[in-house]
Amino acid sequence: MTPRFRKNLSQKSMVLLTTVLISAPLWSSPAIAQVTAYKQAVAEAASSSDDVAAFYRGSDYAPIWTGEGAADTARRAALIKALSEVETHGLPGSRYDVAGLMEQMKSARTTRDVGMVEVALSRVFLRYARDVQTGVLVPSSVDPGIVRNVFYPEGVSYLNGLANSDPADYFAQLPPRTQEYTLLRKEKLRLEQLIADGGWGSKVTGSKLEPGDGGASVVSLRNRLIRMGFMAPNATATYDAEMEKAVQRFQLASGLEADGVAGSGTISEINTPAEDRLKSVIVALERERWITRDRGDRHVLVNLTDFTAKIVERGQVVFESRSVIGKNQHDRRSPEFSDVMEHMIINPSWHVPRSIVTKEYLPALKNNPHAAGHILITDSRGRTVDRSSMDFTQFSARSFPFSMRQPPSSRNALGLVKFMFPNKHNIYLHDTPQKSLFAHETRAYSHGCIRLADPFGFAYALLSVQSDDPKDAFHSVLKSGRETKVELEKPLPVHLIYRTAFISPKGQAEFRRDVYGRDAKIWDALSQAGVVLPAVQG
Repeated sequence: MTPRFRKNLSQKSMVLLTTVLISAPLWSSPAIAQVTAYKQAVAEAASSSDDVAAFYRGSDYAPIWTGEGAADTARRAALIKALSEVETHGLPGSRYDVAGLMEQMKSARTTRDVGMVEVALSRVFLRYARDVQTGVLVPSSVDPGIVRNVFYPEGVSYLNGLANSDPADYFAQLPPRTQEYTLLRKEKLRLEQLIADGGWGSKVTGSKLEPGDGGASVVSLRNRLIRMGFMAPNATATYDAEMEKAVQRFQLASGLEADGVAGSGTISEINTPAEDRLKSVIVALERERWITRDRGDRHVLVNLTDFTAKIVERGQVVFESRSVIGKNQHDRRSPEFSDVMEHMIINPSWHVPRSIVTKEYLPALKNNPHAAGHILITDSRGRTVDRSSMDFTQFSARSFPFSMRQPPSSRNALGLVKFMFPNKHNIYLHDTPQKSLFAHETRAYSHGCIRLADPFGFAYALLSVQSDDPKDAFHSVLKSGRETKVELEKPLPVHLIYRTAFISPKGQAEFRRDVYGRDAKIWDALSQAGVVLPAVQG
């Protein structure tokens, strides 16, 4: 529903809806013939939905919406309230056809009509319950890199749950009950009001502004920072120390280098319209609905758009490191999924993935058999291949019969430690000898795995729950130079997520660039499903 439709519903149609649904039962003390007609109508209407049909067969077609008594009345009231608030969740109001449902209820005259209304209410309830709990979209259908496994409860379980619970409590428990979801909804409402009031004002012109500058561009920068809440209201027309601090605050909240200079990248982010930020928040709400199981009291959280890896304990970040993610190419982008970290390997060998062997190393070997000499070539029995006696030009990507492995060393592509959560995507966290990449603002360079700027600190934090001296425990193995598997006594969940909008520990909304363009795809899909932005007023 649009805000205008919500207003009309509350002021006009709600009166009729309340009269039809709440004031009196639609089905009261029927005769036997009426019962038969009612059951036949329910069975007929429910036949197109396996879940709805199974529920009513199991209850001998007893009503849960249109019968006598306070329970049915309470369910109808709870459903009406939920449907009137769908857009606060970023759900498409048009998807539930409230107006059509109201008209169907208003015009119900016969027992058959009431049976049809009963099923219509169950069907719209099921659609709402699934949407608000597990999302409108199927993640993998939007982008193949979103491989999150969403747990979808059976429709019968929703209907049975409602029938056997307090309706208000049941509806309240359907949306994600995370603080992130609650705060994102508040941010959505805040941005909608801000857009209605005119947004953040005029865009900032120019490609670079820095301390000491003045003029119209600085004034527009000042005004926009004030409207965004990064600067207190003032009349300065000069890029002074206060504005420099405000720019730094904005940069920190945007994942930018906080140098206090409004360069082209910072100005581009400052000029991002409030409507685009609202889209990011709505997408984040949908993404939050896809994580249907608890993240775990202690877990690893990698936000790909933020280029960070964190260890979180009971909601508090206890460790954080910069990260490098997969390059923005179709076969290198890091996927999104959740798994369980089980162990780390200290002094790892790098077993070169087949795709890298055939795409990158085989062409080089055809030109020079001694190319990439730091990597061993081995046959199917693990024996080292003599490069000087081998004609690599005879092989194609499909027929190349060898494997390639880089032994443990400080030059190893995986560095000195890797962190394993075995998965079909062959993704893990690891060290890297390419330390210079962590100085970049946008860090998408890998083949898909997550590289850590501080892998040793990450290892210490993981081992801290099973060792009194985790640093010594780690280095005693590292010094051996031998490839060693170290089990985590308490395996912990690891979540690779992708959020361009999220709430900081201080409760402030932060935004990141859509590095892979995935959120743009999600927004397009939500738009096609009926999600709309509020019209700008004035």
